Amino acid sequence: MLIMQSYQTTPGSRQPLGASLSSAGANFSIVSPDATRVELLLYEHHDSQAPFQVIELDPEVNRTFMCWHVFVKKLKAGIHYTWRVDGPSDPYLTGKRFDPSIELLDPWAKAVSDSRWNRTAAMRGEKNGSMRAIVVKTKVGSGDREERRRRRIRKGAFRSQDAIIYEMHVGGFTLHPSSGVAPEKRGTFAGVIEKIPYLKSLGITHVELLPVMAFDRQDVPAGVAKRGLSNYWGYSTHSYYSPHPHYCISPERGTHLDEFREMVDALHEANIEVILDVVFNHTAEAGENGPVINFKGLNNDVTYHLDPDEPSRYRDFTGCGNTVNCNNPVVSNFLVSCLEFWVNELHVDGFRFDLASVLSRGEDGEPMASPPIIWAIELSPVLSTKRIIAEAWDAVGLYQVGNFPGYRWSEWNGRYRDVVRRFVRGDPGILGEVATRISGSSDYYRHQARHPFNSINFVTCHDGFTLWDLVSFNHKHNQPNGEHNRDGHNDNLSWNCGVEGQTEDAEILALRRLQVKNFMAILMLSQGLPMILAGDEVLRSQQGNNNAWCQDNEVGWFNWELTEQNREMLRFTRGMIALRKRHPSLKRRQFLTGVPAAASELADITWHGKKFGQPAWDDPVSRVLGFTLAAVAPGEAHLHVIMNMSERRQRFSLPATPDISWRLAVDTAAAAPDDIPDPDQQPYLTRAEFEVEAHSLVVLEGEDCGSGCTD
Repeated sequence: MLIMQSYQTTPGSRQPLGASLSSAGANFSIVSPDATRVELLLYEHHDSQAPFQVIELDPEVNRTFMCWHVFVKKLKAGIHYTWRVDGPSDPYLTGKRFDPSIELLDPWAKAVSDSRWNRTAAMRGEKNGSMRAIVVKTKVGSGDREERRRRRIRKGAFRSQDAIIYEMHVGGFTLHPSSGVAPEKRGTFAGVIEKIPYLKSLGITHVELLPVMAFDRQDVPAGVAKRGLSNYWGYSTHSYYSPHPHYCISPERGTHLDEFREMVDALHEANIEVILDVVFNHTAEAGENGPVINFKGLNNDVTYHLDPDEPSRYRDFTGCGNTVNCNNPVVSNFLVSCLEFWVNELHVDGFRFDLASVLSRGEDGEPMASPPIIWAIELSPVLSTKRIIAEAWDAVGLYQVGNFPGYRWSEWNGRYRDVVRRFVRGDPGILGEVATRISGSSDYYRHQARHPFNSINFVTCHDGFTLWDLVSFNHKHNQPNGEHNRDGHNDNLSWNCGVEGQTEDAEILALRRLQVKNFMAILMLSQGLPMILAGDEVLRSQQGNNNAWCQDNEVGWFNWELTEQNREMLRFTRGMIALRKRHPSLKRRQFLTGVPAAASELADITWHGKKFGQPAWDDPVSRVLGFTLAAVAPGEAHLHVIMNMSERRQRFSLPATPDISWRLAVDTAAAAPDDIPDPDQQPYLTRAEFEVEAHSLVVLEGEDCGSGCTD
């Protein structure tokens, strides 16, 4: 084994925080205002048994305000390190939890290793291993590469209303053997790069990645662990500045930033932007019985919401054991600086915030009217052009959809999901709200001077049934998770089409495929921004598991064989995305008014029932709705949509517009390819009525032709 030298040190600087490499060495800095003794431990490798150097910091020399810092001369990239920090420890009175026997992971680490981590042992108080940070170069060179990136952004940036989001799991996207990705690249950032042609062919504009900040795969309940399952989704972050090491090919060499950046740059070259799902509401350290990883050992009473009557206990607004004290000034600065780092250094294009209502809670745990961190994110110059999306609720009932603080924030529209699910499964008497949701949810956003694109419309996401399972199961089937089917949502607003789960009944299978097409079509025909769950376009199933957070196996992976098995659904999805893209009328910045659009004598939207212009708003049993959407751009076709979610075929009157020639663009009840014919193959309609099959949807495209309309 190579014997490492002892490096000389100087006092160093409090800024920047974390480990910062230069040609002269590395500067280390952490925040711990109540610490009384601090040591920096240096390791040669990720698996070295002992540090080759322990540097004790002198509080008279190596401390400035809240920060402890030291500069290590001539230190190179690749060295691993931890911290040991001592100070007052009285969790029952003060909430402070200093323990000099525990090695701490740098919260500002840009690359981390968990090869020696044992969460169970750490929770028992054993001191036989910890995660380690890695000294890496962080700054991206300027020059040609940066100029190319800036040109791409100027050329390819999307308007806010143009986004079509594809929610996907980095690991699960290529882990299945059918992915065709080389074994060493499966489940990695590099694996995603190999699948960019598929993403581009699908037509999506953004990928929204489930957590990629380093998380603890071992953070699972005992019953889950006994089944050999892990924290697959990644909602257990411990290192907010580091890409997850298990998504890297060579994490032991500290390649985290480079590998992630290469994926982002490759997606950008394909004109696909990158949104990160970030988990700022809680950390992997859990509650009072959870392990000490970093924050607990540095600033426990600052980082977390503690029970003021019993500071040893953590207030839990997340269902995960702890809640980050986001509106403490120190914590808020940490989190906003983190977002700016991922933008400046790693070029990401936006963020989706898990359980974002936690961000609105003040230090007393109560909701704030003007939460500092939410406004800091909204007003940050670095983040000003980036997408910011809130999951506008938390685990204890703070539901803020339509009322999330700030103007720029988009929101996962949970109400859209629920109403569209009910409508497609055939619930009667909800036509008014269906119309409101598919026209952009003006009741939620207009009063705040917001726009339709503030609504992220979705039918499915990672959390819940896949689209195929939504039409195949009435009940969740989460027994494989090891929690006795207690986890996951109980009310899924699903319909199994007559049989629970797998079936060979051709009629039921045909109805399920029809229902999936209905969902996809409505999603693409709605004002607001559509989000698709990866795999829904090829009918991916989780066998009725609506909470596959721990299923790092074929249940949770994308099976690429489905792209061929269900190629007709894949073609339909591509067609609906293409239809949306060619219709600016589906991507409006402003809400619909019912008055004529600038480019047409038609009203921007007109609603219908079975009879043209006669919607059945007050009919408590009606399950049919139609609308005509006027074109807004030169050369764009008008749209006429008929949705028949009833159980019988019905006849609908068509627009009486002699100056518009109508073609059949979509018929979800038709067999492929007639369900969505190519634009140059669309049949013209000349009759005044059209029969729409039960549980189906029809879309017509109409071109202005003056008095020259012909058959």
